[in-house]
Amino acid sequence: MTLADLLSECFAVDLEETWERERTATPVRAFAVQLHATGCSLRETKEILRLLGVERSHQAVWQWVHRLADSGHNPPEAKPKRVAVDETAVKINGEWSWLYAAIDIETKLILDVELFGRHGTDPAAAFLHRLSEKHDLSDTVFLVDGYGYQTALSRLGLSGRLDYVERNLIEKWFHTLKMRVDRFHNSWVGSHGSVREWFIQFVQYYNFQRPHQALDGRTPVEEVTN
Repeated sequence: MTLADLLSECFAVDLEETWERERTATPVRAFAVQLHATGCSLRETKEILRLLGVERSHQAVWQWVHRLADSGHNPPEAKPKRVAVDETAVKINGEWSWLYAAIDIETKLILDVELFGRHGTDPAAAFLHRLSEKHDLSDTVFLVDGYGYQTALSRLGLSGRLDYVERNLIEKWFHTLKMRVDRFHNSWVGSHGSVREWFIQFVQYYNFQRPHQALDGRTPVEEVTN
C-alpha cells in the first residue's frame, strides 16, 4: 500500500463518536492509525506526521490506536463453510503466550483472534466457543492439524477434520502477521491488553483495507458483503 493510498482512505463516519473530543482532525488520526496497523512503529508514525506538518507525540498516536480498538470495529457476521483454525506463539515480557486465529477459507476473512496465556484443548475450546457467539457455524467444517482441536470441537458439537493442505491459509496469515511484528516486536514489552489491541488493529487492516490477490484485488470484507 502506497502513501497516496493511505492518504486517500478514511475510516467510516460513525467512528467520529470515538474521537469526538480529539483536537486533531479525524482524517489525520485515521491515517496515523493505518500507518501503525500496516507496520510503522509509534515513533515512525509520529515522524511521518511531523513531515506532513502535524506535531503530535507517539503517546497521542497510541491513544488513537487504543480508542479505535475499543470502538469494536469487528468483521461482519459470517456463515462460513470451511474455517482453518490454529495458534501461534508470541513472546510478551519475556514469556510465551499464544495467539489463536480463525480464517474463512473462501473469503479469506479473519473471523476472530484471541490471546491466551497457554495453549491446548481448553484454550482452543474457549476460542471456538467465542467464535460460535460471533458467527453462524451451523454448516461450518473446521480444518485442524491435531486431535486436541478435534476434542475441543466435539465438546461444542462442531464439525471438523484433520487437514494439512487447505488449512495452510492460516499458516500463511500467521507468516504475514509475523513479518509485521518482527520489525518492531521480537519480544513484546507491555500488557497483554496492549498487545491484543495491536493484533486487533492488524486484523482490521487485513479484513477491511488490504487487497487480496486471490480475491481479484478485493478485501475480505468486500468479498463477504458484496
